Amino acid sequence: MRFFQGVIVAFAALNVISRVDDERAEPYNAGMDEQRLTHFDASGRARMVDVGAKEETERVAVARGTVVMQPETLRLIVEGRAKKGDVLAVAQVAGIMAAKRTHELIPMCHPLLLTGIAIAFEPDDTASAVHISATVRTYGKTGVEMEALTAVSAAALTVYDMVKAVDRGMTITGVRLIEKHGGKSGDFVHPGEPTR
Repeated sequence: MRFFQGVIVAFAALNVISRVDDERAEPYNAGMDEQRLTHFDASGRARMVDVGAKEETERVAVARGTVVMQPETLRLIVEGRAKKGDVLAVAQVAGIMAAKRTHELIPMCHPLLLTGIAIAFEPDDTASAVHISATVRTYGKTGVEMEALTAVSAAALTVYDMVKAVDRGMTITGVRLIEKHGGKSGDFVHPGEPTR
């Protein structure tokens, strides 16, 4: 009997969570048409989307994320005193490499010919953090959102790796798509975010 009561409580909780998630998603979905999940076929199996018939357009995506750390760790990075070397230079290369290899990490991503990748870092003394942004470009049949998100993630992980010996409590946070342009679905700008 207790088992069934537990199941009923769990379903009720999931229903509440689902409603809360739907309410939170409203600002992000405003103005979007009803869309289906394209990485699943009619029987619910995963598939790689066929983009062969899609029109080639310029595609741009911008992603951001933050690594929060101790003030002394930030000073080590900014002053170039980390024992492993120039933290931001290594993280920049890692972000670029990751963007180029996104299709090897994310199963349903297409291999793309990227025409531009820019990784930028903004040290923030007030927040004791490094803000990371990635802008990825291509001219093709599918977007580069995943490449931009992967670039930011890899750059943030590299910052962590380079200075983890002095600050294992660093937090990688706020990795998100800021904007995307091009393609059939048009433009997206994350609500409340400054754009490029």
